[in-house]
Amino acid sequence: MTDNVSVEQLRLFIERIERLEEEKKGIADDIKDVYLEAKSQGFDPKTMKTIVRLRKMDKNARQEMEALLDTYKSALGLED
Repeated sequence: MTDNVSVEQLRLFIERIERLEEEKKGIADDIKDVYLEAKSQGFDPKTMKTIVRLRKMDKNARQEMEALLDTYKSALGLED
């Protein structure tokens, strides 16, 4: 009986994961559509993706990353 319960639990977990993966794909498609719409309005999707990534970051982590980027740019002669 325990084996049957374990098999049923496993099947239910797998089915839940599959449904969530489908939802994730749908959301990813929706996000792609928004970027395409923004591009058609003259916005740069690559820059927008960078901004989205930066906004997800903690303020201190973002400042640290920007300082390191400035250091690397300066070392390579790419400063403004």
